[in-house]
Amino acid sequence: MPKPVSDRPDDLAQDDLPPDEPGLESGPGWRTVVRRLPELAVLERADIELILDAGLVAHVGFTADDRPYVLPMAYSRIGADLFLHGSVASRLVRAMASGVRVCVTVTVIDGIVLARSAFNTSMNYRSVMVMGETEAVADPDDRAIVFEALLERLVPARYATVRPPNAAELAQTLVVRLPIEVWSAKVSAGPPDDKIEDLSFPVWAGEIPLRLVADPPVAAPGLAQSLLVTAPLGASPGAGWSFP
Repeated sequence: MPKPVSDRPDDLAQDDLPPDEPGLESGPGWRTVVRRLPELAVLERADIELILDAGLVAHVGFTADDRPYVLPMAYSRIGADLFLHGSVASRLVRAMASGVRVCVTVTVIDGIVLARSAFNTSMNYRSVMVMGETEAVADPDDRAIVFEALLERLVPARYATVRPPNAAELAQTLVVRLPIEVWSAKVSAGPPDDKIEDLSFPVWAGEIPLRLVADPPVAAPGLAQSLLVTAPLGASPGAGWSFP
């Protein structure tokens, strides 16, 4: 594997340069080595998967028609693959389904870190970047598994209670697979990293933890009284909910 000499590939020695159009190293490669605050790097695949499973929205970056785009998209992870879906009417989703190089980023914000100085004020977070080439999922059975996974990660056990997608709805939806083969990840946690000379500065310092919680569900208009549901206040989305 090429040595991470600098942020710029041009600064690598000639013998260290990867072959043309690489991007398929397993795990962190020369494109994904964390050089800024490398002590925050996450290298274990199991940790990468935990971060991906904790997120809800992926930002998908790619180029189409010589223009850069970043799309916020729902996603699911099944084993060693990420799955995205979208409408066949979307030109950009069709471009992804045709097979393009993408960079998918998932970030979970865990807190605001208030330091004694403005410079060292920051956030605690978990973030993963996955790079690779997309491909369309055409097999009906595989697509059905993806549709179920997408809904189950939002509200567990929900898929079995709703009407499944019909043939017309399936025909309107593209499903795209991205192998989790090349990644870069960082996790920042803990208190502020103040300079020694700032420790005596008379201002509060510490962490403000953040987490995603769900308010009580709001029933859709016309819902039967027998189908009304309550949920624990402040629970994680879907946690402790009981849907008739």
